[in-house]
Amino acid sequence: MSGFLINPEVVLRLQHATRGALGIALLGLTPAITANTAVEADEITLTLPDGFSASVFHPGVGKGARHLAIRDNGDVLVSRQDGVLLALRDEDGDGSAERTFARSLAITSGLQLHQDYVYFSDNVSVSRLRLDDGILPDEDAQTIVSGFLEQGPHATKDFTVNPSGELFVNVGAPSNACQEIDREPGSPGQNPCPDLQRQAGIWLFPADQPGQTQLDGQRYVTGTRNIVALDWNEAVSALYFAMHGRDQLSFLWPEYFSDAENAEMPAEEFHRAVPGANYGWPYTFVDPATGIRLLAPEYGGNGKTPAPADIYQPPLHAYPAHWAPNDLIFYDGGNFPTRYQGGAFIAWRGSWNRSPAPQDGYRITFQPMADGTPVGNPENFMLGFAGPRPISRSSDAHYRPGGLAVDAAGRLYVTETETGRIWRVAYGATQ
Repeated sequence: MSGFLINPEVVLRLQHATRGALGIALLGLTPAITANTAVEADEITLTLPDGFSASVFHPGVGKGARHLAIRDNGDVLVSRQDGVLLALRDEDGDGSAERTFARSLAITSGLQLHQDYVYFSDNVSVSRLRLDDGILPDEDAQTIVSGFLEQGPHATKDFTVNPSGELFVNVGAPSNACQEIDREPGSPGQNPCPDLQRQAGIWLFPADQPGQTQLDGQRYVTGTRNIVALDWNEAVSALYFAMHGRDQLSFLWPEYFSDAENAEMPAEEFHRAVPGANYGWPYTFVDPATGIRLLAPEYGGNGKTPAPADIYQPPLHAYPAHWAPNDLIFYDGGNFPTRYQGGAFIAWRGSWNRSPAPQDGYRITFQPMADGTPVGNPENFMLGFAGPRPISRSSDAHYRPGGLAVDAAGRLYVTETETGRIWRVAYGATQ
């Protein structure tokens, strides 16, 4: 599996942990050897590969900023979790936004441009708004799909639209591991898991037909716990996603997992979406140390039992546990060096479930790709968001990456969720 090739001279280090009497190498990412740095306020230093630089496009649009979309005229749209769509305009061309416009809409996370519309979503629907020459139109939005079940955890309906007008909508699982009593130590899993009927998968709809409900759609894949990061790879005409793994192995099953093992398991999985495929939740998870798919303890596993073969999709890469992938974008711009063409950038927001180890994630990674397949190991691209010291709680992180977008000039925009700061990343003299 290409995701487990080891090249320690460039981007990977081996950390060692003990599982029972066995020492197992755990894959983790380290900074590039040479890097530019951009000094931020409060001693925050963001690190980029050599030749890249970052500037602040907006100092902060508010807590809860999520995804980004950039119009051909350069206006930057931002979704915010409190039901606000923002539009930012750099009127004098100096690389920072001077004007901010806001509109209350049915929006919490998802955001994408398609043809003459901006598509957006809240926890129960996907809608669109026709764009005009103004910065934010006043007309009413159209609801494209509604009727998703109300749920607490993993409720956001993140999505992507491909150039053919197919709308792919994440419907997250409303539980951690489909236990009979959610997050109750020792509670067995429900079998079959009822969450798989209308949740824990990706649904497919035509993007140009208002008034649909979830039941009008087609289940595209199943067995996904929660997907906030998904994107259509036009180079190979396929959908890809990075999935949030389950939590609390040691709390729920201390007889099988230590706290140290819980900090490093299970993997955050990077996948190509194969129509009709099963991605294993809640019955299985992937051990990032070995790449082996294991049977979940709720369904008879003990931390060592392999899952049944040839049922579940293997990941393209198994990333470290509890990093929380928040966005994914394939680079097709003209500003970055050729080696970045077709590769995948992933924004990692960082999670809460790595204690007693320090919390981790809080970065942008780059996965080189060729013909839709990873080539070599993932690389750290943008580091330093959390701050200069290890953190024990996710709330201690200074910044938490949220959304990614590429503008017409090929520059990468990055937002974060704590203050809504937005950076613009460019290569060479271009900013």
